[in-house]
Amino acid sequence: MRTAITTETTTLSAPATQEIRAFIVENFLLGSDSGFDNAESLLETGIIDSTGIMHVVAFLEEHFGIIVEDDDMVADNLESVSRIAAYVERKRTLKDAA
Repeated sequence: MRTAITTETTTLSAPATQEIRAFIVENFLLGSDSGFDNAESLLETGIIDSTGIMHVVAFLEEHFGIIVEDDDMVADNLESVSRIAAYVERKRTLKDAA
């Protein structure tokens, strides 16, 4: 049972990661993927600034149908593509459980 949950999460996570990365590349790197690592800090590398984070939040809410609460706007959730994807999956899981 535990393996099934892990597999399902991994399966769901990969498309979210790809969609988030594609959005960032298209909107902040003008369609040119620089090959940055999904775990790299988007702010520290200069890919996104603080205003850009608001664009990412709007995308997440519209595209994934989640609500990003003010308390959720922290580096642990929005610092990198990997962290954003994990956050989206957590929010989806909570939404589906409700």
